[in-house]
Amino acid sequence: MAEDLTQQLRKDIEDCECFSLQLDESTDVSDTAQLCVFIRMVFTDMTAKEELLTILPMKEHTRGEDIFRTFKNFVDKTKLPMSKLSSITTDGAPAMVGRCNGFIAKCREDDTFPDFLNYHCIIHQHALCAKMLNMKEVMDVSLKVACSIRARPLQRRLFRAYLEDADCVHTDLLLHTDVRWLSRGNFLERFRVLLPEIKAFLHGTKLAEYARLDDEEWLLDLAFLTDITHMLNELNLELQGKDRTVVDMISSVNAFKRRLHLLCSKLQRKDLANFQNIASELEKQGKDSALLDNMRYTEQVNNITSDFEKRFRDFALLEPIATFMCYPFSEDHDIDSLAQNIGAVFHLNPSALEDEMLSLQADIQLKARAHAGQLWNLFRVEKYPNSEVSQRSEASDLRTEELQHVVAQVQRLQTRQAADRWGSKTTEW
Repeated sequence: MAEDLTQQLRKDIEDCECFSLQLDESTDVSDTAQLCVFIRMVFTDMTAKEELLTILPMKEHTRGEDIFRTFKNFVDKTKLPMSKLSSITTDGAPAMVGRCNGFIAKCREDDTFPDFLNYHCIIHQHALCAKMLNMKEVMDVSLKVACSIRARPLQRRLFRAYLEDADCVHTDLLLHTDVRWLSRGNFLERFRVLLPEIKAFLHGTKLAEYARLDDEEWLLDLAFLTDITHMLNELNLELQGKDRTVVDMISSVNAFKRRLHLLCSKLQRKDLANFQNIASELEKQGKDSALLDNMRYTEQVNNITSDFEKRFRDFALLEPIATFMCYPFSEDHDIDSLAQNIGAVFHLNPSALEDEMLSLQADIQLKARAHAGQLWNLFRVEKYPNSEVSQRSEASDLRTEELQHVVAQVQRLQTRQAADRWGSKTTEW
């Protein structure tokens, strides 16, 4: 079976028009660094297919040159046709994107690599924005309390028995790890739900952090952090999922940025409709929402908003391009500006693009079939040569309808999903 899958993958790579790669380096439970490589291929009929290409162990250093050497050895061994490469997506680690010694820099120096595009994963950027929450004390206390129970086998057994006797919905605490991006939100939600049982179980203990569990200000901070991380988790899940398109990604991020602005406005008015945990905690403390120190929480939301605006500022430029690719027949499109932007992305002549875009908008046959969902498959290369070039490049990164500039930022999202599906299986040639 493994040999058959290998042969199928080899044939797909030989038959595809072009492909993009997604690389992610992480350390497994045995402290061995593993370099996961995923491939997305586009074929002549404009269909796309993604597969796990290989997992390469790195038993020593994981510097940029080490990652490049390991990957280059794999390319030479398997004779991967690098002339078909269109883009590479990685996270933002210095070993990957360093200007001089990063993996991407080493690839560009190698003559066997074509002129490819490289991008930073959109999910990773979201995770970095979430780190702008400056509430380390809340996490430190929560983790120490949870670990005082989870880290000791006897304590954990007694606590689980206590929860079962109390007929609680949950029968154990969760652990938090920074490697799993949804971990913090799930951990905080479970911790807060079980907080009364935790306090009762640890009653009389000498644990220094126990006193903070009765601190009203700390409890409000815990409630706020639980609320905001839950919202961030919702966005994270929206950005995941098979067949998510660039338009979906831009829409989700833009909607969340607007939601953050709305949350700031509501916090300033002390409207807690979107902060159920804070409202619940205030009710437990017998306080009115008017007594809430809303400015400290507004500042936290503003920090996240600013980082989202900074990290996703390219979306303001790319949104009109994505809108044009979804429905090019609207008369509201600024053809001159769009041609300049698309030409810069795909290294095409803006003047020629303008002529093609204007011809496209006047093409009655294409306009009549625009709602069939196969608009870009109907293009004739002799009539729209520049559009054909951009379509091939785009599809190698995500979908026919998507723009190359944003698409590859989503590729590592697909890498994560594929890793969940294939686990630790390695596809070797």
